[in-house]
Amino acid sequence: MDLDEAFGLVGEFGPRQKRLTAFLVLLQVFVAFQSMLIVLVGAVPEYHLDLEESQTSTSREALAKHVRFTSNFTSIATEWYLIRHEAYKVSLAASLYFAGLLIGNILFGQLSDKLGRKPVYLTGLFLDVIFGYVSAFAPNYDIFAMSRFFVGITNGGMSLVSFVLTQEYVGKSFWALTGSLTNLTFAVGIAIYALLGYYIREWRFLAFVSNSPGLFFLLLSFMLPESPRWLYSQGKTTEAENVLQYIALGNGKERLSVKLKQCTGAVKKDDSASGVRSLIKHPVLRWRTVILMYIWYVCSLVYYGLTLNAGEWGGNLYLNVALSGLVEVPAFPLCMFFIEKSWSGRRKSTTAFLIFSGLACIFTMFLPENRGGFLFSPNILALYGKLTVSAAFNIVYIYTSELYPTVVRNAGLGVCSMTCRFGGILAPFVPSLKSLGPSVPFVVFGISGLSAGFLTLLLPETVNKPIAETIDDLQTPTYQILKNKKVNQLEESN
Repeated sequence: MDLDEAFGLVGEFGPRQKRLTAFLVLLQVFVAFQSMLIVLVGAVPEYHLDLEESQTSTSREALAKHVRFTSNFTSIATEWYLIRHEAYKVSLAASLYFAGLLIGNILFGQLSDKLGRKPVYLTGLFLDVIFGYVSAFAPNYDIFAMSRFFVGITNGGMSLVSFVLTQEYVGKSFWALTGSLTNLTFAVGIAIYALLGYYIREWRFLAFVSNSPGLFFLLLSFMLPESPRWLYSQGKTTEAENVLQYIALGNGKERLSVKLKQCTGAVKKDDSASGVRSLIKHPVLRWRTVILMYIWYVCSLVYYGLTLNAGEWGGNLYLNVALSGLVEVPAFPLCMFFIEKSWSGRRKSTTAFLIFSGLACIFTMFLPENRGGFLFSPNILALYGKLTVSAAFNIVYIYTSELYPTVVRNAGLGVCSMTCRFGGILAPFVPSLKSLGPSVPFVVFGISGLSAGFLTLLLPETVNKPIAETIDDLQTPTYQILKNKKVNQLEESN
């Protein structure tokens, strides 16, 4: 039997798979803490400066004698006086984190395709926790900034591999569910982080507490099995059968005799066409990757641009951060509804959400700062944009997983996530475009969202179609016949 038939036998989403998935989904709370850390840890409170305008470029030591911060919380800005001519260092620390994500996504993606999901995931989580504590106890800004860079590498790589594991532990028909739950938990994690920040006003203690859940997840992660899909794609049929039998036992079934047929396109260790090179070598994968790279870049630019800008909305800082996370929650039931329908699917749903996000951002330029009513104020439209781009981002994770064969899935996700991080690197600096006009940042977000939405229409639909295990599956007659059969069956059922 093939792997999809084996999942049908042992259970596509049984009790053991639910426990494995729940554990990895909850890990996203920790990922959210690390991703959003700079929003509160780097917040710049109001302050009074007892210096003449011509003296504002004085040394940090002299500045410390003349500045008085009025808020009741501390941050790296208050400890190291990152104001005026040094204010850019807060955005720089955020950009270094996203630069680390860029490297981690591509590095861990390739390593996990070659060495396995579990060992690479465990290594990334261990290093993530270590560098997270370095951030909390950094004696100066330079060490803090570099630790954020390394947290980005390990956190980004680890979260990428954990996302792939949530997909590969279950049957294909549940990929949309597990993907949506993963992103939903990340959004809830943002709100929980805001709650922590509300009660913990000292930035070092907040960084320490936010990093500590990583220890809990690290210790329990040793019990996770390797991905059966990865084992099967590597030709390790016996090991894949053992994992499937382990899942079957946890699902309350008797020990089954799972016998997988050999994967004809299994990757060998000396296969020079594996990983990223395969994405370049094969025309189908090459064009898919180019389009997906831009879509991921736009999703990241708009998503993190609106999220990191929450502190500048005015009003209560912690409430704004919490709302920027909670507004994403309605996006996920919308995703689950639309992406499984044959008339919308992954492609049209992604297109629609990106276009709506772009329009919401662009419409802010037509609304005065203090007019337009509650439902159509600039800040509310920004939340509308955040909701819809979150929905698009959620679908893109699932959609990308389905567009790549198993043997290069992590490499494909890694490359797309890498370009996604370019958007994250630029996002902290986009709000500075307000100097050209208050609506300029939103226009940038809006045009980007519209262009990515229309570009998505060039990709194929994947709903109710088989998942390719190898690159050869994309071209083989058997795969094409099976794909056409599934489409015909769906049309008949409708």
